[in-house]
Amino acid sequence: MVQALQDTDIAVVGAGIVGVACALQLARQGRRVVLVDRDEPGQGASYGNAGHLATEQVFPIADLSILKRLPRMLLDPMGPLRLDWKYLPKAMPWFARLLLNLRPAPFQRSVAGIRALNEGSLGAWRRLLESIGRSALFKEDGSLLVFEKPESRQVLEALRVRMQQQDVAVDLWSADNVREAAPQLNPALLGGLFFPATGHFIDPYRVVRELFEAARASGVRFLRAEVDGGQVNAAGVSLASSLGMLQARQVLVSCGAHSARLAAALTGKRVPLDTERGYHLMLPGEHQRLPFAVTSLERKFIMTPMADGLRLAGTVEFAGLNAPPSMQRAWQLHRLSEGLFRDDLNAEGATPWMGFRPSLPDSLPVIDRVCDGRVLLAFGHQHLGLTQAAVTAQWVGRLAEQAGGPEMQAYRLDRF
Repeated sequence: MVQALQDTDIAVVGAGIVGVACALQLARQGRRVVLVDRDEPGQGASYGNAGHLATEQVFPIADLSILKRLPRMLLDPMGPLRLDWKYLPKAMPWFARLLLNLRPAPFQRSVAGIRALNEGSLGAWRRLLESIGRSALFKEDGSLLVFEKPESRQVLEALRVRMQQQDVAVDLWSADNVREAAPQLNPALLGGLFFPATGHFIDPYRVVRELFEAARASGVRFLRAEVDGGQVNAAGVSLASSLGMLQARQVLVSCGAHSARLAAALTGKRVPLDTERGYHLMLPGEHQRLPFAVTSLERKFIMTPMADGLRLAGTVEFAGLNAPPSMQRAWQLHRLSEGLFRDDLNAEGATPWMGFRPSLPDSLPVIDRVCDGRVLLAFGHQHLGLTQAAVTAQWVGRLAEQAGGPEMQAYRLDRF
């Protein structure tokens, strides 16, 4: 049975941070929007991310050093970058594409594409949260990358030079600078890089929920259903869902790591989308430890102060969508924090979490308008989904009005 979404201009499939922000943008442009997801809004990767608006991260998710790290990735289940050996045969085509994108020309295209989105991200978030009266959820106070080994100083300095070449605002901090700004960190830390043009959310899940409530107030309807296929037709788009066939004039595919199958069904194009499984550990007993997000260069994880405590996040695991989570990786984050503070963090009442980051082998999302405008696409933001959601919503709004410009070429579906 076909269920028409009455008086609906566009069905947005996916109620994570990107989908909800896009639904609100489209509704404000006068579109009649239905938001569809199998779960309540914000229950996927948008719930458990690090909360860091990582505008400084302008480089792709890997470089050529990944070749040297591959044996360790396969053998170390607790390493910061892990590839499940059982998933290796399925992951190899994706990794082959990743390696091809590490050649100089495609690598630079990826850097330029990430930069273009990141450079507009903080302003887009500032305006969006101001528009719903929730600016207090956003702390635009910078972030810090610290180091603790003398041999890391050269690595840090090289990273600073690379970032300055990409016009990333970055300051070199001495050990005294670190102690003054974050006195609870271990005084033995040797210094770091401070990124003033970054920030964090004090509650990422609440951000999604507040945007969702604003979207509903703007007329967006929410339909809880699982969409697992569809086709484009003369009337628009038919979506195969757990509630039957849903008919809409247009569709926006923005369901993160679950987008590939629906995008292929609608467009006939197979998208090389894989998932980075990310973990966090929330420490409810830790408040006032840090003034801003702090990342460890050597330990490769991030700590973000939030309203409900301190969130430790990081690690990348390639194991697909179906393997059970390895929550030991979340608890490993607490062990990684040992020695970074004057006094070790309190893990009493801590809660672990795992989610899926949608990643494409060139580290760029798909943001596009295809099938004569009946299908819009916004997915594949890897670990920058939170950072880039507000600016992506602006771009999707332009695509809905057929106003995409040449700056969007890098994100087109047909690059695959």
